[in-house]
Amino acid sequence: MPFVSSPVLSGSQALHGKSRGSRPARRLRDLLIASPTIFDRKLRRQRLDRAAATHDGAGFLHQRAARDLAERLAMLSRTFPVAVEVGARQGALARALGEAAPGKVGLLIETGLSRPMLGAGPGILLAADEERLPLAVASVDLVISALALHWTNDLVGALIQARQALTGGGLFLAALLGGATLTELRQVLLEAEIEIRGGAGPRVSPFADAADAAGLLSRAGFVEPVVDVDRVSVRYDHPLKLLADLRAMGETSVLAQRPGPLRRAVVARASELYLKKFASADGRITASFEILTLTGWAPGG
Repeated sequence: MPFVSSPVLSGSQALHGKSRGSRPARRLRDLLIASPTIFDRKLRRQRLDRAAATHDGAGFLHQRAARDLAERLAMLSRTFPVAVEVGARQGALARALGEAAPGKVGLLIETGLSRPMLGAGPGILLAADEERLPLAVASVDLVISALALHWTNDLVGALIQARQALTGGGLFLAALLGGATLTELRQVLLEAEIEIRGGAGPRVSPFADAADAAGLLSRAGFVEPVVDVDRVSVRYDHPLKLLADLRAMGETSVLAQRPGPLRRAVVARASELYLKKFASADGRITASFEILTLTGWAPGG
């Protein structure tokens, strides 16, 4: 892993502002401490570690999002000398930038919770939690992320950290999964578990709602917030193949309050319901994914 001594990376000081006792530091620290624990971040890292070997073959959603982000940058007139990617996936975004937006980004620092998922690219790789970005205040021109931030326990807190890391007039550009994602799977798992066990807990992670996303950017201090929605329908021969893809891309649920292991009988019944409710004439099922693209600018500049 390349190592660079740079004012961009400033350890704990990056999270807490200019000094540990500063007012912005206290506000952010209090916000992070008070945020509820929705996701098990240790389990999230383990799932990403496990998926590192299979992600390239199953990471079509991440590749799509990375390509879209790169194409958005290509349409801008300005360039970004220093950029940080949050939640890198084996160089997928770096490759997309090279193909669709050459010359738009100078130095790209790729960060992610899972070291194996970062891959072994030639750039600067940094294992770092999306909830605790080790970035100095006003140190980068672009913070960009392809399908990683929907796993943060406090999305607004993560957005605040990104905004603080940006120079005046810097750009935040991120894709994350939205609330309509996996609506079919959510429905059949709930129905199957109630039928078999007499009750059910959450099996599919909650995602941000498209209608609220622009408000989240504003709350984090960004100006000119814009949210775009890309709805993707993916067809599978069988629901079990969908589940296998989610595992291979590292997108299986890591809810902190998990209702226990998913029984085989529940999976089997959910598969039957999926085929009954959502199969087309050819017998294949559809899985819905909603990708929200958030754009915001840091004030000033």
